[in-house]
Amino acid sequence: MSGFATARQKMVDGQVRPSDVTDIRILDAMLAVPREAFVPENKQALAYLDLDLDVSEGDAAKRFLIKPVVLAKMLQAAEIKQGDRVLVVGCASGYAAAVIARLATDVSAIESDSALAAKAQAILANNGCGNVTVRPAASGYGDAARGPYDVIVLNGATEIVPEHLYAQLRSGGRLVGVFATSQPARATIVTASHGDFGHRTLFDATAPVLPGMERVPAFVF
Repeated sequence: MSGFATARQKMVDGQVRPSDVTDIRILDAMLAVPREAFVPENKQALAYLDLDLDVSEGDAAKRFLIKPVVLAKMLQAAEIKQGDRVLVVGCASGYAAAVIARLATDVSAIESDSALAAKAQAILANNGCGNVTVRPAASGYGDAARGPYDVIVLNGATEIVPEHLYAQLRSGGRLVGVFATSQPARATIVTASHGDFGHRTLFDATAPVLPGMERVPAFVF
């Protein structure tokens, strides 16, 4: 077993399984997807650590792969089925989309950094994820043209209520992400039902805030 394959096994066995992730499809997907392929070469040694991993390069804005445990627990709560249409918001270099591609038939992903979006599409194609389409778009506005979606996954946190994304859920659809609208931040699942949206807290969590989903500073006189 290669060094990265060993690290991947340790990530699943040492981080993900002990965090009550029992869905074998998610565990198998995380064992199969080479996380190091979605990380700049000079950071690949960090690919399987329990951290939000910065995958930006040069002077580009910071973009992250969220912690493997946070991603796995949110995906388990979302209960993604094979026939679902899924949107990944703020996909960065595409790792979350690659994992989800092994759970669902049709995956769309958006990334606000157009250069990173193009890179993500190339990495996904090189890793056999032909059922993922990536396009550059602002995180808070989603991709209505390809909706509605059964599941929307935020690859990061939001400090605002993402109403534009809610509108892209079909009835019965689920949105999962880290909501930092108050403190402490919490991973949350939102379920759409005939125009209403129910919120359920999953667990306390932190993640970098997605570009465009930051809280607007209050005006002070």
